Amino acid sequence: MSHIRSRPWRLFTNFALFQAGWLVCVIGTNHLAVLVAVALVVLHLLLVSHRPALELGYIALGTVAGSLLDGLWWQLGILQPATGALDAAWIPLWLVLLWSLFLTTINHSLAWVADHRWLPWLLAPIAGPLAYWSASQLDAVRLQPMSLAFIALGWLLVFPLLIQLRNRWFGALAAGETS
Repeated sequence: MSHIRSRPWRLFTNFALFQAGWLVCVIGTNHLAVLVAVALVVLHLLLVSHRPALELGYIALGTVAGSLLDGLWWQLGILQPATGALDAAWIPLWLVLLWSLFLTTINHSLAWVADHRWLPWLLAPIAGPLAYWSASQLDAVRLQPMSLAFIALGWLLVFPLLIQLRNRWFGALAAGETS
């Protein structure tokens, strides 16, 4: 397999892999969904990433940060398992993998958001809760009445933090998609 050279095709592939992974995870919420999500992250690293090892480090660190946030919501009951979903001590593995999939987009199909200092602060508290609400509509999770407000606040903090983390410690990734 070779790296996709065309920037538009790299961005499209990144977007398509994320969307496919998101859908598989929230519809499946099982071990097969986890395996598919891992395969899609690997495919992203092989086909899209300019610096796979560096990006894998960023994905891993960001996945830990996002999983800690979701874990807080899970432990507090803000996010709850849907009927029949796999039970987890911290959070379900498919939810962890959603963070890994999402982290692949920050350097590629969502890189444009970081070009505007104010945009992550504007989009995060809208787009983050919308994704969780959508997952709840597909019976992946259950939300409590105030869940979306807590999730919006969490995303208001974590999304700009993930961009700052990338810019500060993984700066070569930020510069990679502009070529």
